[in-house]
Amino acid sequence: LALYFHSGEREEKCIIEDVPSDTLVIGNYKVQRWDIHKQEFLESAPGLGMFVTVTTPSAEVLLSKLYGPQGTFSFTSYLSGEHIICLQSNSTRFVAFGGSKLRIHLDIRVGEHFLDESVVQAKDKVNEVSFRLEHLIEQIHHISKEQNYEREREEKFRKTSEETNSNILWWAIVQTLILISIGIWQIKSLRDFFISKKLV
Repeated sequence: LALYFHSGEREEKCIIEDVPSDTLVIGNYKVQRWDIHKQEFLESAPGLGMFVTVTTPSAEVLLSKLYGPQGTFSFTSYLSGEHIICLQSNSTRFVAFGGSKLRIHLDIRVGEHFLDESVVQAKDKVNEVSFRLEHLIEQIHHISKEQNYEREREEKFRKTSEETNSNILWWAIVQTLILISIGIWQIKSLRDFFISKKLV
């Protein structure tokens, strides 16, 4: 997931990331500040920090840390579900920028361990192949974990659908019985009325 969004200074912006359990999530971000004179976003935003907060599906704070205007954060999920990742600028200077507009570039990678090319190049060919093989095995484990998570979600959705269908069926039966009861009661009331008035 790679995106950018605009934010005011000290304004909190959040995204939701659906993550399987026991999965590494790595986020890279860069903040640019709008320059009124140049009428463009500057490459860096000195004096600004980013406060990153990650909340689990059970509303527990997994990560809460202040970083610089550019940085990398990471966390490992222990619960499957929607994790809320929030970023909020936090001026580290005494004088704020007067609510200036910020552009935040965010790149989130789920379940990836990056290959360190310098490590790969430093080793001989056998070790390089072994290192790359370990990386591939790790990716296979992650894909398998993702598939299991999607299977769990599908099963949960199917159960919810079946329960809803069952409830709708029972509600339809109850409605039918109520309508039949009201119909019988109305016929009996009309019959009693006609008998009392000696119309029948």
